[in-house]
Amino acid sequence: MKTVHQPIIKLDAKALVTGKPVYTEDLAPSDCLVVKLLRSPHAYAKILEIKKDIALKVPGIECILTYEDVPQQRFTMAGQSYPEPSPYDRLILDKYVRYVGDPVAIVAGENEKAVDRALKLIKVQYEILEPVLDFEQAIDHPSCIHPEEDYHVNFDIGNEVKRNICCKEGFEVGDINKAFSESDVVLERTYHTKANNQAMMETFKTYTYLDYNGRLNIVTATQIPFHVRRILARALDMPKSKVRVIKPRIGGGFGAKQTVVSEPYPALVTLKTGKPARLFFTRTETFMASTSRHEMKITVKIGADKEGHIKGIEMYTLSNTGAYGEHGPTTVGLSGHKTMSLYNKAEALKFSCDVVYSNTMSAGAFRGYGATQGTFALESAMNELAVELNMDPIALRKLNMLEVGESIKAYYGEILQSCGLLECLETGKKMIEWDKKYPSYRVDDHKVRGVGMAMTMQGSGISNIDIASSQIRLNDDGFYTLLIGAADMGTGCDTILAQMAAECLECDLDKIVVNGVDTDQSPYDTGSYASSTTYVTGMSVIKACEELKEKMLKEAALQLGIAQEALIFEGHQISNEEGTVTISLDTLAQNAVVGEHDCLIAQASHSSPVSPPPFMVGFAEVEVDTETGHTEMIDYVGVVDCGTVINTSLARIQAEGGIAQGIGMALYEDITYTAEGKMRNNTFMQHNIPTRLDVGNISVAFESTYEPTGPFGAKSIGEVVINTPCPAIAHAIYNATGVRVRELPITPEKIILGGE
Repeated sequence: MKTVHQPIIKLDAKALVTGKPVYTEDLAPSDCLVVKLLRSPHAYAKILEIKKDIALKVPGIECILTYEDVPQQRFTMAGQSYPEPSPYDRLILDKYVRYVGDPVAIVAGENEKAVDRALKLIKVQYEILEPVLDFEQAIDHPSCIHPEEDYHVNFDIGNEVKRNICCKEGFEVGDINKAFSESDVVLERTYHTKANNQAMMETFKTYTYLDYNGRLNIVTATQIPFHVRRILARALDMPKSKVRVIKPRIGGGFGAKQTVVSEPYPALVTLKTGKPARLFFTRTETFMASTSRHEMKITVKIGADKEGHIKGIEMYTLSNTGAYGEHGPTTVGLSGHKTMSLYNKAEALKFSCDVVYSNTMSAGAFRGYGATQGTFALESAMNELAVELNMDPIALRKLNMLEVGESIKAYYGEILQSCGLLECLETGKKMIEWDKKYPSYRVDDHKVRGVGMAMTMQGSGISNIDIASSQIRLNDDGFYTLLIGAADMGTGCDTILAQMAAECLECDLDKIVVNGVDTDQSPYDTGSYASSTTYVTGMSVIKACEELKEKMLKEAALQLGIAQEALIFEGHQISNEEGTVTISLDTLAQNAVVGEHDCLIAQASHSSPVSPPPFMVGFAEVEVDTETGHTEMIDYVGVVDCGTVINTSLARIQAEGGIAQGIGMALYEDITYTAEGKMRNNTFMQHNIPTRLDVGNISVAFESTYEPTGPFGAKSIGEVVINTPCPAIAHAIYNATGVRVRELPITPEKIILGGE
């Protein structure tokens, strides 16, 4: 292939590294009103009175808006397809504040100095309520976090809001009690993953204005332009036809920007004042007043015979959705569906969960989306089971893992059509030198190195829900314009989709022009999340290109006076089979825009009934100081099956970045709260993410398979790469020290104190 499976540089690389003005903050006009939010100092309170008269007298203040000034239309900020499973439990501003940092008032002014002064002059009287800060105590707590009567869910999600239960669900395959009764070994353990922040480089940034037709235009860093349009139309109680969303370049998302975080507030200011407005979150606001990964406690029970054949797996997940329910109902299921499915040969599987409200910052989407937490739990339990059975953990997995052709019991009965899991295991085992290093070896009198491993799967889009559309047109000089609705958030999807178009159309990549997302101009796309872009949007690009080729052949037949069946598309030209009659692409295009011809445009949509899983096996080598508990990453090996690799450079970068984030979750990152509910880790001084010096040597390899339902045989890669570090590192630390740590992050203190 000429462009697919090649290490092509990102289309926007030069603009980004040379500092061109491509981000939201760069594009916002200098005369925008400055918008800031007054935030709650209390974890749970009812607003009794807001005095803003003095603040309004500050020179330069345009408006101060409170809960009395906003539409009373409850909505969810979760960027999901309608009807959203997440509950409608928010107002833009509410009489109740439900965590420290919840917005109380919107202040807009001509400059930052005036707004900062006004914020200090607003006086708020609160009735302080008892907060729910421990999510294990949330169910039936005396405090009901959402007492409002207009709380709404679109369908049954097991919601019991008066008990602080956002949702509950479960499934069972086979007879789990029988499976355990027939097992020689039954192991039950509980694992605890904490909240993490996505920590993308660009914080939440939005500016808004009214165009000459009086329509609300929103320029924002988002992964979900079309969902933003729908969500804001509801929140602001206005027609969707009056809302336009434009997405510039995005400085990272990792799921954080799959939620509508900053957009409602400047939008409301613009509607109230008629003036452009902008809201740029500080880093502290991004940490304390956006969304995090869901904190979860997961209990795993596994039964196996003495040879290592797994009889049954049962998992129970308690998930903390925080103050609001966005993504709560959809994240939790992945902790079971995308973990137990790896062990499809088990006779019985059972999963259940509760997602609860608490008075902490709302949780949301984060790369891995529940599968990361579930992978830590189940893969850690599998490594513990290997010890109980006195088996090599690789051998245990080989005995039980799913294979091509199987109907995946915990994964909606999908038939597995591609799987390189065994090859990933064997390749990673060689790369880490498992047979030589397992389980550990001593470096000196107080330093030991251990190795550990884990495997994982994810998905490729949301089957039967995600949809993508692409439009491609031949321009009058023989080049193409590709219009997509998928949001490139730094991952390079614009480049990857252009590569697919160039491969289909047999042209150089510089013949493909890709535009950013504009809901007025771009074809509909669900958005860039759930590992959907390459797989779902990619197929829509291929369909559109194939349709355009047919239209070009038809037009060439008219122009040449030859039957279409006798013509061959050759990329730069169209000719007959003998090659005696040809027409160049630019001539074809120029003729097509003159007189009674058709402009050559094609559009196609794609939605998949399946979500083929990519796979990954991760191997960690760590060095632990047994006197201090300090853990140093030495090597991490990740071997990925994502089907056909579309862009070898970008895929490697995705894998390396996901592994680094996983290492941060395993060893460093933790969100904690004071007794009053204030987040302690609200800057990079307190919320530690690993630097390049902290992650050791990361090695990535690919085991290519061919997924028949994917573009050029591709599956996703975006999320699967973050899942293995936590269990693999925990396993390596155990092998080095004999200390089993079941709560993340794995700190020196936990190791010295003996773990558990």
